[in-house]
Amino acid sequence: TRRPNLSAALATLFVVFAIGVPLGLVTWAIVREIVPAIGMVQTAFADLLDPASPSTGPMMHWLSEHVDLPQARLQIVAKLGAMSSEIASRSMVFVGDVLRMFIQSLFVVFVMFYLFRDGKIVREALAGAIPLRNRETRVILGRVREVVGASVNGVLVIAAIQGILGGVAFAVLGLPSAILWGTAMIFLSLIPVAGAFVVWIPAAIYLAVTGAWIKSLLLTLWGVFVISLVDNFLRPRLVGKRAKLHELFIFFAVLGGLQVFGLIGIVLGPVVLAVALSLFETFSHPGAGSSAT
Repeated sequence: TRRPNLSAALATLFVVFAIGVPLGLVTWAIVREIVPAIGMVQTAFADLLDPASPSTGPMMHWLSEHVDLPQARLQIVAKLGAMSSEIASRSMVFVGDVLRMFIQSLFVVFVMFYLFRDGKIVREALAGAIPLRNRETRVILGRVREVVGASVNGVLVIAAIQGILGGVAFAVLGLPSAILWGTAMIFLSLIPVAGAFVVWIPAAIYLAVTGAWIKSLLLTLWGVFVISLVDNFLRPRLVGKRAKLHELFIFFAVLGGLQVFGLIGIVLGPVVLAVALSLFETFSHPGAGSSAT
């Protein structure tokens, strides 16, 4: 628009409506679904491990001949009941956390407007404050930009796509609390050693043992050939080779970022790692024109 204030306001509004509003709606849906979801899981396990239940499939009848299902049923139902009570007792605390996150989001939006408007000035001031030569400073700042893009595109975007695909599959197959389980798949996809399969594989097994073989097969095929392959298909296109970090580094960076910074540490952890590696590269090879990955 050639008007900095208007451009920054439009960019800020775009972020709010493209990211903030969907996140708010998903958070509200999770608050409404989490306690009923635990109750549904508790009921499902109770019926599944009850040989007399009509929902028990032939596999569970065979298993009941070799395993003490009533004892296992009592233990699992008791643990799920305790979990449900704990979640219900903490619901007010969770509502308070959501309110605090909303207030923090307002500060984020406020600061984001000025970063959109005056980002170039801030970047130049930051570059002038770093006690390195101009070329070395540009290398470090460029490396940080690459890893931020890699963290957002290669981690958050791919995890969101996998979670959405998993949630859609749950909704189409009639599984309850599809939004909650889709969100769980998003968070699990952010962890390098985990993934969305931690959610959809048990769901496929549950469908199989309850006799819903077709739904189980469809969910398995969708998980293997769609959800799991999204990472292999999109990551090379969203993350450049220079921005790629070793999986072990990303694992510890994400865990450390979560512990130190909270949820935003999913992005900040790899960024801190990138800065550290760039500084190490700069001091190890003075005058180098690029940084190692």
